[in-house]
Amino acid sequence: MPSLENLRKQAKLILRWHRDRYYPVAAQIRSGLPRFSQMTDPEILAQSFKLGDAQELVARQNGFESWQALKTGLPTMSGHAEAISAKAVITAAEPQLFVADIGTAIDFFSGQLGFSVAFTYGESPFYAQVQRDGARINLRCVDRPVIDVDWRDREELLAASLTVATAAEIKTLFLEFQAAGATFFQTLKRQPWGARDFIVKDPDGNLLLFAGPAEDVE
Repeated sequence: MPSLENLRKQAKLILRWHRDRYYPVAAQIRSGLPRFSQMTDPEILAQSFKLGDAQELVARQNGFESWQALKTGLPTMSGHAEAISAKAVITAAEPQLFVADIGTAIDFFSGQLGFSVAFTYGESPFYAQVQRDGARINLRCVDRPVIDVDWRDREELLAASLTVATAAEIKTLFLEFQAAGATFFQTLKRQPWGARDFIVKDPDGNLLLFAGPAEDVE
């Protein structure tokens, strides 16, 4: 486990990230502090957040209930326990799509796929994030294609994969997108490996796979 001084520095860094509205820190706060578990990223970043909150988060990330418990227990931990508790935990993955126009991409995700805007960045936005339930997708504006279009379509090179938990949900999601006028690269299909999925093509040609189980397990 890192030294107490390093953990203090981690807490101060988390506090600064919150004050600077650095969106990735919201996921850490949501997963580590129960009182924030039902809040969205913007709601978390709008909350009052003090050094004590950041220290509590660091303590919980290292297996303690509070900062005081961490300070008390830290000196007595064995080297083995230190190695385990110091292991980094990945809390989320966010695919990044390259798009020609942020506004057009946002209109597509919000109007046809039911996402909401988490944030946009830049006076003339060149970066944004959209979210729906537990899924988050980052949008990065570029002035030229970053992949060969024919090759992408021929090889079905996916930009992102998003999943639901049940067979009923994947069918419901497909019907929702169909009613909204989404463009499908592949309609709902049962795969040999026991999944049902479909692929949506966004205005920039990015291929988005949506998948769920073929059958629900009782």
